[in-house]
Amino acid sequence: MQVEWQPEARAELLKILDYISDRNLVAADRLSQAIEGATVTLAQHPHLYRMGRAPGTREMVVHPNYLIIYQVVGRINILSVLHARQEYP
Repeated sequence: MQVEWQPEARAELLKILDYISDRNLVAADRLSQAIEGATVTLAQHPHLYRMGRAPGTREMVVHPNYLIIYQVVGRINILSVLHARQEYP
């Protein structure tokens, strides 16, 4: 199944990685690799992860502190990347 990042989700990811890289470049690289690896798994098993808090979404925990919010609609739309403490939806 095809994975498509929405522009807002990609922007959120870049903002998170920029913030982390200012403090710890290695940690930012690890998180980036974890998220990219998770999206490969997501393409193979889109329904493996829990139902989202917003209707029609699902949530994947990619790190104890970060979630990927996505929809499965003939393809996988990644809608958001959030810190676990952020208010959502």
